[in-house]
Amino acid sequence: MPHTLPTADDDKPEVAMLLIAYNQVHTIGAAIEAALAQDYSPLTIVVSDDASSDGSFDLMQRLVDDYQGPHRIVLNRNPRNLGIGAHLSHAASLCPEAQLLFVTAGDDVSLPHRCSRTVQAWLATGRKVDLIAASLEDIDAQGRTHSVISPSDLGRYRDLRDWLAQPPHVVGAAQAWTRRLLDRFGPLPEGVVAEDLVMVFRAIGSGGAMSLPEPLVRYRRGGISRRVRTLHASDVVARLLKNNRHALVELPLLLADARTMGQLDAVQATLETRLARETFIRDLFDAKTLGGRLAVLCGASSVPWSLRIRLGVYAACPWLLAPWFWLKRRVSR
Repeated sequence: MPHTLPTADDDKPEVAMLLIAYNQVHTIGAAIEAALAQDYSPLTIVVSDDASSDGSFDLMQRLVDDYQGPHRIVLNRNPRNLGIGAHLSHAASLCPEAQLLFVTAGDDVSLPHRCSRTVQAWLATGRKVDLIAASLEDIDAQGRTHSVISPSDLGRYRDLRDWLAQPPHVVGAAQAWTRRLLDRFGPLPEGVVAEDLVMVFRAIGSGGAMSLPEPLVRYRRGGISRRVRTLHASDVVARLLKNNRHALVELPLLLADARTMGQLDAVQATLETRLARETFIRDLFDAKTLGGRLAVLCGASSVPWSLRIRLGVYAACPWLLAPWFWLKRRVSR
């Protein structure tokens, strides 16, 4: 495939778009076309597939092979599925010269001036902030715009105490991170799916973050991160255990990051309480006998009894909840 290497100068830092996809054959074309249409240079575009099974990679390869423009293209396919966080970290390792890393997914569309506008804002801070979050246009499957999604004003967060007092609302699809942020804390491990929350946490405790009010990304509803309706007890359990697996990776990561920042005392009690809850959930559903579950229920002294009893019902006798879910299904019709 043709590669045109970007040339950086002091006023125009090298940047990269990390375009990651997984089973998004119906939307990846528009995402790639939007990345290729960026008006900023020098730009590297990493087009990376996370072991898709729906033909996404074949389409990605065809679109990249036909490209004749100014940007440098790196095409990658993971031999196995890494998940969002680890996939982004691997993609970042494929463009080591880039100082600013733009996150983009295979079902979203970056506006042509996304990179140039963000770089302009970053340079205006003297390259001090470590994360820039833009607003997004909320679009449906047909591409119709419904509203603007605005992240929290990240510029007002001074340290992790501010983060804890009012956790920010963020959307990773319109974020850009500095390379130094990854270098300081290391790559995101497998199991991290709330990469946007983790990177904002890191940025607030480091060089700071900022938000841009103008929409720079068209954010498609119904992507892989969409919320699935729970109409059976088994649906609740499946979602609970999925979230639990990720939380057991992300919470220790946040604690380690806070220690690296020297701000552990600001968040330790809260994060350890959350970690105790997630550990309880794991142990409860891992227990194979009624006696084992009772031991977990009685031993989790830091978890409120109301939560222990509710989850104990889901783990040991979900059939007790059948009337409630029957009514829920009737109402949802």
